[in-house]
Amino acid sequence: MSDLHIRCAALSDIDTVLRFWREAAEGTSISDDHDGVARLITRDPEALLLAERDGLLMGTVIAGFDGWRCSAYRLAVHPGHRRQGIATALLEAAEERFAALGGRRVDAMVLESNKQAHHTWAAAGYRREDHWRRWVKPLTG
Repeated sequence: MSDLHIRCAALSDIDTVLRFWREAAEGTSISDDHDGVARLITRDPEALLLAERDGLLMGTVIAGFDGWRCSAYRLAVHPGHRRQGIATALLEAAEERFAALGGRRVDAMVLESNKQAHHTWAAAGYRREDHWRRWVKPLTG
């Protein structure tokens, strides 16, 4: 993995990230637009981690920390480059960030229907907690 470079996203990366998510990420979010990603990067410039190889985006993860909880979202790897350790490298970078911020546990958002993702997260040492459910309420529209 020495040719893989992980860095924090910049505002100039937003359009590339959105195109990448349409191809590599499963599901959509109400925040999957230019303004949503810009708010994330502006509020927490180190939260959106990008994995690149030869200048091409290979993977992403959002490593958000609100001072209380570490949250991982949008772990995505380009379909043509999976099973090469990219997700592992992104999760290690996210976990290093969380540890440096004083985080104690990572909560990951994983779609129920994405069985491939379940295997990825389990291989990285995460386990499902069935006693929790996500409750949502859109604030717009």
